[in-house]
Amino acid sequence: MDWKGYTVIYVVLFVFATAQAVVEFAGLVDSAYWAAFGLIMVLSVIKAVGVAAYYQHLRWEPRAVTYLVLGGTVAALALTGAAAYSIL
Repeated sequence: MDWKGYTVIYVVLFVFATAQAVVEFAGLVDSAYWAAFGLIMVLSVIKAVGVAAYYQHLRWEPRAVTYLVLGGTVAALALTGAAAYSIL
């Protein structure tokens, strides 16, 4: 990928980050917390997938490597959820 492609990805990530800030500063968090939380989480996942795919070059790796990273992410989320559950 050339510098133009990286620039496009950067702009897309910047737009999503700006959208997250707008959600927070517009007062949506105070009035509709769960809707704002859901929107921010969706935007965060989109940004994380974009970074992993393009900047960490997973898009051009063999599919097995992508599944390995996905499996590690799911395992980390499961362990975090289990730890949070045990605290409650």
